Amino acid sequence: MRILLWHVHGSWTTAFVQGPHEYLVPVLPGRPADGRGRARTWDWPPSVREVSPGAVRRAFDAGEIDVVVLQRPHEVDLVEEWTGRRVGLDVPAVYLEHSTPAGPAAETRHPVADLDVVRSGHVPIVHVTAFNALMWDTGRAQTYVIDHGVPDPGVLATGERPHLALVVNEPVRRWRVAGTDVLLRIARDVPMEVYGMGTEALAPHLAAQSDVGAASAERLYDHPQSVLHERLAGARAYLHPFRWTSLGLSLLEAMAVGLPVLALPVTAAHEAVPPHAGFLSANPAELVAVALRWLADPGEAAAIGKAARDHVLTRYPLDRFLDRWNDLLHRDVTPC
Repeated sequence: MRILLWHVHGSWTTAFVQGPHEYLVPVLPGRPADGRGRARTWDWPPSVREVSPGAVRRAFDAGEIDVVVLQRPHEVDLVEEWTGRRVGLDVPAVYLEHSTPAGPAAETRHPVADLDVVRSGHVPIVHVTAFNALMWDTGRAQTYVIDHGVPDPGVLATGERPHLALVVNEPVRRWRVAGTDVLLRIARDVPMEVYGMGTEALAPHLAAQSDVGAASAERLYDHPQSVLHERLAGARAYLHPFRWTSLGLSLLEAMAVGLPVLALPVTAAHEAVPPHAGFLSANPAELVAVALRWLADPGEAAAIGKAARDHVLTRYPLDRFLDRWNDLLHRDVTPC
């Protein structure tokens, strides 16, 4: 199949494009959000091809696009603006929801739930976790859950640095959602390495609140994903302080690297982190206590990290993820 999708979520797309299809990714001058093109920090195969809006229209005119994977509400209008086609009516489409509701947790209506093509079942909605499917109000839409798939990075964990590591983008702007206050509470007692976009804004907060003198914020987002994985692998354990997120792929990737993980017991974390693979607690003091124990006992940390890796590759295997998507695209997306 030839699949049109925008580059919205780099880690998710990295898994998705490992399938057997050809993937057309819009690109615009300056690579803004509606035209980022191919990723430059993730490893995407040659089957991912950049296309301009004009090339997208020509591909539609030639009947060369089989389905559109939508990920943001306004992409419905972008498809019509660029091609003159209506998703679900002139071209098969599916809507992928990455996130938890941003409004009231149990009462937020999904922004595409009331589109005629969604209400009629022509454009199904796919959630990346069962928790998301439970929390979003999608009305009469046909809905599916396809869990994440995690490409195996290999056994990388060394744990030579007695630090916690974490990846978070824009931690100051996303303060409570990202659990930045929890991060800073733990950083008062535990050496911390923070990676991601916008972490430079966090650096003064870390410096002011850390009593251990080893907290740091580093921007590795412009390096290949493999470089970030190697950096994480040298830390003793991984912290995921997010209060309200679908299921952070950075958490699953850290587990695949072989790190033991600490997280809050929210959203889908209990599925991703069973007791033998890490530690969940809503009490930052308990997270600190376990982190300090792991930092003092690299053997225990390594054993739990191995269990975390085994679990995530069994619970979120890439081949099952790709098979589920292939089944959906071939059997459950309404032809036009």
